[in-house]
Amino acid sequence: MKNINEHIKTGKFQKVYLLYGEEAYLKKQYKDRLTKAMLPEGDTVNYSYYEGKGTEPEHLIDLAETMPFFAERRLIVVEDSGFFKSSVPKLADYIKTMPDTACFLFVENEVDKRGKMFRAVKDIGYISEMGRQDEKTLLYWIAEQIKREGKQIKESAARYLVARAGTDMELLEKELEKLFSYTLGRNEITAADIEAVCTTQIANKIFDMVEAVAAKQQKKALDYYYDLLALKEPPMRILYLLSRQFRLLLEVKELMRQGYDKAQIAKTTKLHPFAAGKYMKQCKDFSGSQLRSIMEEAAEYEELVKTGRLNDRMSVELFIVKYSLA
Repeated sequence: MKNINEHIKTGKFQKVYLLYGEEAYLKKQYKDRLTKAMLPEGDTVNYSYYEGKGTEPEHLIDLAETMPFFAERRLIVVEDSGFFKSSVPKLADYIKTMPDTACFLFVENEVDKRGKMFRAVKDIGYISEMGRQDEKTLLYWIAEQIKREGKQIKESAARYLVARAGTDMELLEKELEKLFSYTLGRNEITAADIEAVCTTQIANKIFDMVEAVAAKQQKKALDYYYDLLALKEPPMRILYLLSRQFRLLLEVKELMRQGYDKAQIAKTTKLHPFAAGKYMKQCKDFSGSQLRSIMEEAAEYEELVKTGRLNDRMSVELFIVKYSLA
């Protein structure tokens, strides 16, 4: 991303860009910034946008061969095409010899780094992976957004915001907008403000529910369950998420036993580093055999519901009650 900022600052652009990864917020930000920097404001003649897997490579090639109209370049933005997960040799070969009067900007979720398209862009263009940001980067970004609004926030409150709302920057941006409106006329955003207006992500509620189960706080665990039901979450989805949570805890516990650190665990389990740290702490409340037993029990309850021998809502209640008994 630092290199893209330099390209924008100097006006010296590559012929092809690939932005990929899980963090949609960053991909959109840099897509918009590159578009604005490459084309004069209001230039729609030399701008083309395509989205989805129905995009024809031949059409893109024809467009890139068309001279721009009274401009330095023609910009072709292609999003979620799937080109970097499938084989499009004609477009990959064309990229290597494309004219300086055209620029491709690809925005994708997933890529195959061994694929011909990825290698072609790597050879003559610039690739930036925009994955989930670590806690330190998120806290810095939150502080910058709040400072821009002329407000302040303590580090402990910013950490609470991330813990409550999650690490997705698009969701965090929406929560910050709510906080700016809620604290109109005040300079500081507090933990109480976050508690009052910010939405707790379902994954965090599941995490808190498991924590309550581990602490044998049965009423608290059931309250989290009823909160999720009030949010119209189906009982079987809640059971699935609980089972998934215990499976991740077992995986993290095994990796810790093998000597993996937080960064290695995050990479192996595909968890955000911030979440990996929380899982490492939580899994200490359970033994490996307990976690295996819980997962087997969850599967049995699911089977009882599927065969009509147990009500779905009741099944999850029984599951929570059994494992949160003091």
